[in-house]
Amino acid sequence: MTLIDGKAIAQQVRAEVARDVAEWTAAGHPAPGLATVLVGDDPGSAIYVGGKQRASAEVGIAGFDHRLSHDAEHAEVEDLLRALNDDPRVSGILLQLPTPPQVDGGALTELIAPQKDVDGLTPVSAGLLTKGRPGLRPCTPAGVTELLRRHEVALEGAEAVVVGRSDLVGKPVGALLLAANATVTTCHSRTRDLAGVCRRADVLVAAVGVPELVRGDWVKEGAVVIDVGINRTADGLVGDVEFAAARERARLITPVPGGVGPMTIAMLLRNTLEAARLQTHGATAAAG
Repeated sequence: MTLIDGKAIAQQVRAEVARDVAEWTAAGHPAPGLATVLVGDDPGSAIYVGGKQRASAEVGIAGFDHRLSHDAEHAEVEDLLRALNDDPRVSGILLQLPTPPQVDGGALTELIAPQKDVDGLTPVSAGLLTKGRPGLRPCTPAGVTELLRRHEVALEGAEAVVVGRSDLVGKPVGALLLAANATVTTCHSRTRDLAGVCRRADVLVAAVGVPELVRGDWVKEGAVVIDVGINRTADGLVGDVEFAAARERARLITPVPGGVGPMTIAMLLRNTLEAARLQTHGATAAAG
């Protein structure tokens, strides 16, 4: 069994983005810019947004940190997002979720220009992914496939099982695995014989948000296990997989914490640079 070190791989991705941003600006382009929008004063969200801004600065991405009060009206946030869509300094826009109840976070996310959708969550981004066309991919699912790529996991023809069907992780990670020519089964709360389906998996991705739902004996001998879950329990942070038992059967497995989690911000940085490239190339094509 080999642990997949998400922290180390995330650092590699960040270093690559820093190098590519330096080359981009050296070629005469303005630095990519990431705008984060936080509504309210949730401490966890504030820490997360702060981490994204610090990570951006470390790789040479300009930061635009917008924080609105907890009683901000929906229309105020909408006006800000429309302004950011039109701001040429901003390559990527990220609305931190969840939002307070008077603000419809889902509807606001749909307002973000697709070419600036560095979270990959707009309907246009989801459609491009489903159609297999170029576009910005959701950060956590992209991080999952990056971990698999760095460990040279053969996906073509492999049986992949995804436990979870959320718009944030389950559906897009399934689409990315399908695009890599894996045979993908998506499981959910109504799946019959969930254990039996999981036992078929060459690659098992757990992304359902239930502590240790996937038991160790559900893991096929020699399988690759990617645990996206992070759940706070009385015993500390645990994933969606019963780690101690699963590691006895898996060939590769991500720990929690330190597995998929660090990849999310790393892929956000990569998306921000990619968004800057897409906008520049698109503007160049339009001018031509």
